[in-house]
Amino acid sequence: MGTAMIRRATAEDLVALQEIEDAADGLFASVFSIADWQPAPSGVERSRHPGFILVASTEPDSRPVGFAHVIEIPGGNHLEQLSVVPSQTGHGYGRALVEAVKTESTQLGRTRVTLRTYVDVAWNAPFYATCGFAESVPDNDFLRNLLSVERQSGLGYARRVQMTCDLSSVRSGMPATMRNSSRGGYAEDHDRGRMGG
Repeated sequence: MGTAMIRRATAEDLVALQEIEDAADGLFASVFSIADWQPAPSGVERSRHPGFILVASTEPDSRPVGFAHVIEIPGGNHLEQLSVVPSQTGHGYGRALVEAVKTESTQLGRTRVTLRTYVDVAWNAPFYATCGFAESVPDNDFLRNLLSVERQSGLGYARRVQMTCDLSSVRSGMPATMRNSSRGGYAEDHDRGRMGG
Protein backbone atom coordinates (compact mmCIF):
# COMPACT_ATOMS: atom_id res chain seq x y z
CA MET A 1 0.00 0.00 0.00
CA GLY A 2 1.14 3.54 -0.72
CA THR A 3 -0.34 7.01 -0.38
CA ALA A 4 -1.20 9.40 -3.20
CA MET A 5 -1.46 13.00 -2.08
CA ILE A 6 -4.14 14.72 -4.19
CA ARG A 7 -4.69 18.47 -4.00
CA ARG A 8 -5.90 21.43 -6.01
CA ALA A 9 -3.10 22.76 -8.21
CA THR A 10 -1.30 25.87 -6.98
CA ALA A 11 0.47 28.47 -9.14
CA GLU A 12 3.74 26.68 -8.32
CA ASP A 13 2.29 23.36 -9.51
CA LEU A 14 1.23 24.76 -12.90
CA VAL A 15 4.81 24.94 -14.18
CA ALA A 16 5.13 21.14 -13.91
CA LEU A 17 2.01 20.21 -15.88
CA GLN A 18 3.39 20.52 -19.42
CA GLU A 19 6.44 18.44 -18.54
CA ILE A 20 4.25 15.75 -16.97
CA GLU A 21 1.93 15.62 -19.98
CA ASP A 22 4.76 15.63 -22.54
CA ALA A 23 6.41 12.72 -20.71
CA ALA A 24 3.13 10.79 -20.55
CA ASP A 25 2.40 11.52 -24.21
CA GLY A 26 5.68 9.84 -25.07
CA LEU A 27 3.93 6.55 -24.31
CA PHE A 28 1.33 7.30 -27.01
CA ALA A 29 4.07 8.28 -29.44
CA SER A 30 5.67 4.87 -28.97
CA VAL A 31 2.36 2.95 -29.21
CA PHE A 32 1.39 4.72 -32.43
CA SER A 33 4.98 5.03 -33.78
CA ILE A 34 4.76 8.81 -34.06
CA ALA A 35 7.89 10.94 -34.10
CA ASP A 36 6.24 14.38 -33.90
CA TRP A 37 3.55 14.21 -31.20
CA GLN A 38 2.33 17.75 -30.50
CA PRO A 39 3.66 19.40 -27.33
CA ALA A 40 1.21 19.79 -24.46
CA PRO A 41 -0.30 23.13 -23.47
CA SER A 42 1.20 24.89 -20.47
CA GLY A 43 -0.32 24.70 -17.03
CA VAL A 44 -1.13 28.41 -17.25
CA GLU A 45 -3.08 27.78 -20.48
CA ARG A 46 -4.98 24.96 -18.78
CA SER A 47 -5.79 27.12 -15.75
CA ARG A 48 -7.64 29.65 -17.94
CA HIS A 49 -10.54 27.24 -18.51
CA PRO A 50 -13.46 27.22 -16.07
CA GLY A 51 -13.07 24.15 -13.89
CA PHE A 52 -10.26 22.82 -11.74
CA ILE A 53 -6.90 21.07 -11.84
CA LEU A 54 -5.91 18.42 -9.32
CA VAL A 55 -2.34 17.22 -8.88
CA ALA A 56 -0.95 14.02 -7.40
CA SER A 57 2.29 13.90 -5.47
CA THR A 58 4.19 11.49 -3.26
CA GLU A 59 4.38 13.94 -0.34
CA PRO A 60 2.09 16.85 0.67
CA ASP A 61 4.34 19.61 -0.66
CA SER A 62 6.39 17.73 -3.24
CA ARG A 63 6.49 18.25 -7.00
CA PRO A 64 3.48 16.73 -8.79
CA VAL A 65 3.86 13.37 -10.54
CA GLY A 66 0.46 13.56 -12.22
CA PHE A 67 -2.55 15.79 -12.78
CA ALA A 68 -6.19 15.85 -13.84
CA HIS A 69 -7.61 18.85 -15.70
CA VAL A 70 -11.40 19.17 -15.46
CA ILE A 71 -13.50 21.62 -17.47
CA GLU A 72 -17.00 22.75 -16.48
CA ILE A 73 -19.49 21.95 -19.25
CA PRO A 74 -23.29 22.02 -19.54
CA GLY A 75 -24.70 19.20 -17.44
CA GLY A 76 -21.49 18.14 -15.75
CA ASN A 77 -17.71 18.18 -15.82
CA HIS A 78 -15.34 16.98 -18.54
CA LEU A 79 -12.04 15.29 -17.68
CA GLU A 80 -9.98 16.99 -20.37
CA GLN A 81 -6.62 15.49 -19.40
CA LEU A 82 -5.23 12.88 -17.05
CA SER A 83 -1.45 12.45 -17.07
CA VAL A 84 1.04 10.64 -14.84
CA VAL A 85 4.79 10.62 -15.46
CA PRO A 86 5.80 7.22 -16.88
CA SER A 87 8.16 6.46 -13.98
CA GLN A 88 5.16 6.60 -11.61
CA THR A 89 2.55 4.67 -13.60
CA GLY A 90 1.22 1.53 -12.00
CA HIS A 91 1.35 3.02 -8.50
CA GLY A 92 -2.28 4.18 -8.33
CA TYR A 93 -1.82 7.90 -8.99
CA GLY A 94 -4.10 7.91 -12.04
CA ARG A 95 -6.83 6.03 -10.22
CA ALA A 96 -6.52 8.31 -7.18
CA LEU A 97 -6.85 11.36 -9.44
CA VAL A 98 -9.94 9.95 -11.18
CA GLU A 99 -11.60 9.17 -7.85
CA ALA A 100 -10.77 12.68 -6.58
CA VAL A 101 -12.25 14.18 -9.77
CA LYS A 102 -15.47 12.26 -9.17
CA THR A 103 -15.61 13.32 -5.52
CA GLU A 104 -14.84 16.98 -6.28
CA SER A 105 -17.41 17.02 -9.11
CA THR A 106 -20.07 15.54 -6.82
CA GLN A 107 -19.32 18.13 -4.14
CA LEU A 108 -19.72 20.85 -6.79
CA GLY A 109 -23.19 19.51 -7.62
CA ARG A 110 -22.28 17.94 -10.98
CA THR A 111 -24.19 14.83 -12.05
CA ARG A 112 -21.65 13.31 -14.42
CA VAL A 113 -18.07 13.38 -15.65
CA THR A 114 -17.32 12.81 -19.32
CA LEU A 115 -14.04 12.20 -21.15
CA ARG A 116 -12.72 11.16 -24.55
CA THR A 117 -10.15 8.43 -24.92
CA TYR A 118 -8.60 5.76 -27.13
CA VAL A 119 -10.54 2.48 -27.18
CA ASP A 120 -7.69 0.01 -27.54
CA VAL A 121 -4.95 1.56 -25.41
CA ALA A 122 -4.74 -0.34 -22.10
CA TRP A 123 -4.37 2.75 -19.91
CA ASN A 124 -7.25 4.53 -21.69
CA ALA A 125 -10.79 3.11 -22.18
CA PRO A 126 -10.12 -0.22 -20.39
CA PHE A 127 -8.69 1.66 -17.39
CA TYR A 128 -11.54 4.17 -17.25
CA ALA A 129 -14.07 1.33 -17.39
CA THR A 130 -12.63 0.05 -14.11
CA CYS A 131 -13.20 3.54 -12.66
CA GLY A 132 -16.94 3.50 -13.41
CA PHE A 133 -16.97 5.07 -16.89
CA ALA A 134 -19.00 3.61 -19.77
CA GLU A 135 -19.06 4.42 -23.48
CA SER A 136 -21.62 7.12 -24.28
CA VAL A 137 -22.83 9.39 -27.08
CA PRO A 138 -22.06 13.14 -27.20
CA ASP A 139 -25.30 14.90 -26.25
CA ASN A 140 -24.46 18.61 -26.20
CA ASP A 141 -22.61 21.07 -28.43
CA PHE A 142 -19.42 21.05 -26.35
CA LEU A 143 -19.09 17.26 -26.53
CA ARG A 144 -20.03 17.09 -30.22
CA ASN A 145 -17.49 19.82 -31.04
CA LEU A 146 -14.73 17.74 -29.44
CA LEU A 147 -14.88 15.39 -32.43
CA SER A 148 -13.72 18.13 -34.82
CA VAL A 149 -11.24 19.49 -32.25
CA GLU A 150 -9.64 16.03 -32.07
CA ARG A 151 -9.39 15.82 -35.86
CA GLN A 152 -7.79 19.28 -36.03
CA SER A 153 -5.40 18.35 -33.21
CA GLY A 154 -4.23 15.24 -35.05
CA LEU A 155 -5.47 12.68 -32.53
CA GLY A 156 -6.92 10.31 -35.14
CA TYR A 157 -4.27 7.60 -34.73
CA ALA A 158 -6.83 5.06 -33.50
CA ARG A 159 -10.52 4.87 -32.59
CA ARG A 160 -11.59 7.24 -29.81
CA VAL A 161 -14.83 7.28 -27.84
CA GLN A 162 -16.63 9.35 -25.28
CA MET A 163 -17.08 7.78 -21.85
CA THR A 164 -19.28 8.98 -18.99
CA CYS A 165 -19.38 8.32 -15.27
CA ASP A 166 -22.81 8.84 -13.69
CA LEU A 167 -22.10 10.48 -10.35
CA SER A 168 -25.42 9.53 -8.75
CA SER A 169 -23.68 6.47 -7.33
CA VAL A 170 -20.81 8.52 -5.86
CA ARG A 171 -21.25 9.61 -2.25
CA SER A 172 -21.38 13.36 -1.76
CA GLY A 173 -18.62 13.19 0.86
CA MET A 174 -15.04 12.02 0.48
CA PRO A 175 -14.50 8.27 0.10
CA ALA A 176 -13.52 6.65 3.39
CA THR A 177 -9.97 6.12 2.15
CA MET A 178 -9.43 9.85 1.56
CA ARG A 179 -8.33 12.32 4.17
CA ASN A 180 -7.18 15.93 4.24
CA SER A 181 -3.59 16.68 3.32
CA SER A 182 -1.66 19.70 4.58
CA ARG A 183 -2.40 21.78 1.47
CA GLY A 184 -6.15 21.45 1.45
CA GLY A 185 -6.21 18.37 -0.76
CA TYR A 186 -6.76 14.68 -0.27
CA ALA A 187 -4.64 11.69 0.49
CA GLU A 188 -5.80 8.33 -0.77
CA ASP A 189 -4.49 4.94 0.22
CA HIS A 190 -4.27 2.74 -2.84
CA ASP A 191 -3.13 -0.65 -4.00
CA ARG A 192 0.30 -0.35 -5.64
CA GLY A 193 -0.48 -3.34 -7.84
CA ARG A 194 -3.26 -1.61 -9.73
CA MET A 195 -2.81 0.37 -12.91
CA GLY A 196 -2.93 4.09 -12.28
CA GLY A 197 -1.65 6.11 -15.20
